[in-house]
Amino acid sequence: MMSNLKFKYSVALLTCALAAPVWALQSDQNQPISIEADNGVVDQGKQVTVFSGNVVVKQGSIDIRASKIEVSRTNDSNQIMTATGSPVTFKQQLDGGKGWVNGQGQKVTYQSASGLVTLSGGAKVQRGGDMVQGNNITYNTKTEIYTAAGSKSASGSDRRVTVILQPSSTQK
Repeated sequence: MMSNLKFKYSVALLTCALAAPVWALQSDQNQPISIEADNGVVDQGKQVTVFSGNVVVKQGSIDIRASKIEVSRTNDSNQIMTATGSPVTFKQQLDGGKGWVNGQGQKVTYQSASGLVTLSGGAKVQRGGDMVQGNNITYNTKTEIYTAAGSKSASGSDRRVTVILQPSSTQK
C-alpha cells in the first residue's frame, strides 16, 4: 500500500511527464490525472515509480494505455516517462474541434528537459486522415517538429517510412 506522500510524489512525476502540450487540447493540462493499474511500486531512493498490468492513464481527453509505465526523475530534475506494451496506445482530442490524434508504438518515451516524445517499434501517429508510420517517430514538443525513421528488416531489406496526407478539403 502506497503512503499518501509516496502517491503524491508518483502522481507529481507523472503530471510533469504528461503536462507538456504534446498534441494538445490545452484544457487537458488543467484536468486531474487518473492512473489505474494492477500494481504500483514507488522507490523513493531511486526516485522511480512503476505502474504495471493494464495501465490506464487519463487526463482530460488524454488516454494512454500500456502494459507498464515507469516514471523517473534525474538529479537535474529531468522527468523521464517510459511506457511499454503490445502496443502502447494514446489518444488526445485536438483544440478547436479538429478531431483526435491517435498513436501507438511498442515503447513510448517522454523526456521533459528536451521535450522529446519518441515512439518506437511499429510507431504510428494518425491525425484525421493524415498518418505517419515508421520504426521510430520523434516529436519535439518545443519546436513541434516530427522526425520519422524506417528500419532494416531481418532479411536486410529496408522498411521505409510511410506518410499519408489527405487534401485539405477532406480534413475534419
